[in-house]
Amino acid sequence: MNTVMESNRVIIFDTTLRDGEQSPGASMNLNEKLRIAQMLQEMGIDVIEAGFPIASNGDFEAVHGIASIVTDSVVCGLARASHRDIERCAEAIKPARRGRIHTFISTSPLHMEHKLQMAPSDVYAAVIDSVRYARGFTDDVEWSAEDGSRTEHDFLCRCVEAAIASGATTINIPDTVGYSLPDEFAALIRMLFNRVPNIDKAILSVHCHNDLGLAVANSLAAVQAGARQVECTINGLGERAGNAALEEVVMAVRTRHDHLPFTIGVKTEAITKASRLVSAVTGFVVQPNKAIVGANAFAHESGIHQDGMLKHAGTYEIMTPESVGLRASKLVLGKHSGRHAFKEKVRELGYDLGDNAIEDVFRRFKDMADKKKDVFEEDIAALIDDAVVRVNDHVRFVSLEVVCGSRHRPPSAMLELEIDGVAKTATVGGDGPVDAIFVAIRTLFPHDAKLQLFQVHAVTAGSDAQAEVTVRLEEDGKTVNGQGADTDTLVAAARAYVNALNKLLVKRGKTVPLALSV
Repeated sequence: MNTVMESNRVIIFDTTLRDGEQSPGASMNLNEKLRIAQMLQEMGIDVIEAGFPIASNGDFEAVHGIASIVTDSVVCGLARASHRDIERCAEAIKPARRGRIHTFISTSPLHMEHKLQMAPSDVYAAVIDSVRYARGFTDDVEWSAEDGSRTEHDFLCRCVEAAIASGATTINIPDTVGYSLPDEFAALIRMLFNRVPNIDKAILSVHCHNDLGLAVANSLAAVQAGARQVECTINGLGERAGNAALEEVVMAVRTRHDHLPFTIGVKTEAITKASRLVSAVTGFVVQPNKAIVGANAFAHESGIHQDGMLKHAGTYEIMTPESVGLRASKLVLGKHSGRHAFKEKVRELGYDLGDNAIEDVFRRFKDMADKKKDVFEEDIAALIDDAVVRVNDHVRFVSLEVVCGSRHRPPSAMLELEIDGVAKTATVGGDGPVDAIFVAIRTLFPHDAKLQLFQVHAVTAGSDAQAEVTVRLEEDGKTVNGQGADTDTLVAAARAYVNALNKLLVKRGKTVPLALSV
């Protein structure tokens, strides 16, 4: 058995900032990416794939900025098999203490013929050329066979062998379209170990998509077969149905160590905080029944389950809430709580806010406490996420008054926004209160974006629950999600639309090239 197979250490490669951002509507600005990168480093993530530098100036700046501040994790950039891509990537990761170039090319017959329109011999030559060229900039080069799970085995083995011989230190086998089944994918990994003569010179990695809901299962099966790097994202974010969810992979290894005797360096207690941050930044709400980080993941309503939990938590919980950063206590603060207690709770929840941000969130907390009987940890987290992700917005929500009802005049909204520091107001009507608010926003800040999604969910239980609204806007093929939270659903709607609008302003300057999937 080779040295890679003998090692029990599994490297966690997080691609939330690259593949995760390719989810429609999940665009992030530079400051948001820096915050997430710092969070990932605090979690103990081994490799952070920070972006695709050639995609846009914004992506380049994000990778370069992350490379400048991250000191513990490897900072990785993605590049196609072209010298221009690789050069741009090398420049972006240059400030990193430990930088990696991740270059890729499609190897399946379907992709080579229809996407690349290249002969297998030309793809093989491109593998050698791209890896050698990338190795001229860094000793840490990863090569990926895009659509590897649908690639002919003979050709895949030849390409993997050539990539390693050319200097690749990590070989990634993606299930790009989520096509594989766990036993099939594990067999593919074992086949590579058995047939590629120099496979012991590199770490074998996997990157699984979730089109059939099997991304985590496939990733774990690959690890059992000898893979020692898993590429994944927070909350399973990613194109189409998403990627393998980092929190599920990590907690599966931690919980089922009897069948998965591997070590992972992730601090699991930071998982919930990371999940909330990514959800707030991207506007992608985590479904309540999502494994590990969903609101119901540690909730028990059935009488039988509650009885079992009271007798012994292990009857219905295979992991503790504390292991992923949750706490058993829910009710924490009220309208009589002071700044000191509030600051301590914010720190306890894992947030590090500056004085200005603390004051802003504290003010909104006191307003909420006057309206809401019980304030939960989830309420405070939603307030923090809602405030902090908007620090550098061009358009800011100030105030809203709405007139509506079945026996009044047509619904109208009086809205005040601050646009680049200038206060503007408008009073307009609409087909309903939400429509009136959105028309008012368009009046104050004209744009042609179309509303694709309006979604409301309660942060906690009760008729006085804080509402969290998600708004999706589309403009010229660019899609963004915005999120807003408030005890007043209409105020939350206005905040969400304004948040989406700010994200759209960021995305207007981005141009994403074709074929970024791995």
